[in-house]
Amino acid sequence: MTVIETAPPKRERLADTLYGRLMQQLASGLYSEGDKLPTEKELCTLFDVSRPVVREALMRLQADGLVVARQGAGTFVKKRPPRRLADLAPTAELAGFLRSFEIRMGLEGQCAKLAANRRTEAQLDEIATSLTLMGEAIESGDPARDHDFAFHRAVASASGNELFVIVLDTIAPFVGGSMTLALGLTREGSPERSARVLDEHARIYEAIAQGDGDGAELAMRYHIDQARRRVTDRRRDP
Repeated sequence: MTVIETAPPKRERLADTLYGRLMQQLASGLYSEGDKLPTEKELCTLFDVSRPVVREALMRLQADGLVVARQGAGTFVKKRPPRRLADLAPTAELAGFLRSFEIRMGLEGQCAKLAANRRTEAQLDEIATSLTLMGEAIESGDPARDHDFAFHRAVASASGNELFVIVLDTIAPFVGGSMTLALGLTREGSPERSARVLDEHARIYEAIAQGDGDGAELAMRYHIDQARRRVTDRRRDP
């Protein structure tokens, strides 16, 4: 089983740091749904950053569906992330973790599609083993991040294209961070939420086992999209 590191490279970007701090404020309840955020000028003063930094951070929040910009009126809170989000990751690293979902969507969707057509029985067994170990870890309340990553890496390996594995390993610090967030929130949520997470993985496995390439791609993309939504929306899968 591959053990991953969760700390990404330490080069911090001002926009990422500001993004994380605003995420933290949203998660803490400083702002509620419908509240107007300070203006760009006010944010520049509050956080001692330039306007381009503020705009980039706000664009990221808007892309996450957390805020909405209204022409001539300002930026308003659309939804809040889970309260525990800021406790599960360093503030400056939240942006990188959230961005990893975007690249994983296309990368791992294609991995799953190819794996359904190319996998060997041994590779299918490896995917199944990772899924079983992940389920046991979640059920016992233990961290399941390494088993989660092993599952996704096994799917990439089963694609038959080693470059997918290389890319996944390269972004592993960010992927590992996003998995820590998602699984940490899942562990604190309801049993139904844990069951949904495992079911999403099981659907990926089943489609690959059945040789259903389109189904495997859809299941993988759906899972990653749901994981991202669970991280950014406190009302999602309580």
